[in-house]
Amino acid sequence: MGQPKRKTSKQRSRKRRGANRFSLPQVATDPTDGTIFRPHRVNPNNGMYRGRQVLDVEA
Repeated sequence: MGQPKRKTSKQRSRKRRGANRFSLPQVATDPTDGTIFRPHRVNPNNGMYRGRQVLDVEA
């Protein structure tokens, strides 16, 4: 098995690891009122999940 000829610097390895660390969160749009929320979670604005009312939200 081959060996590296030089030590990988901290900067180079941190650049490589940091390139795929940050990504934008995925969002879904509610078909009833058009609000944006995280998918597979209860919509905090209206308390709906998969077309059912699961939370009572004070308006």
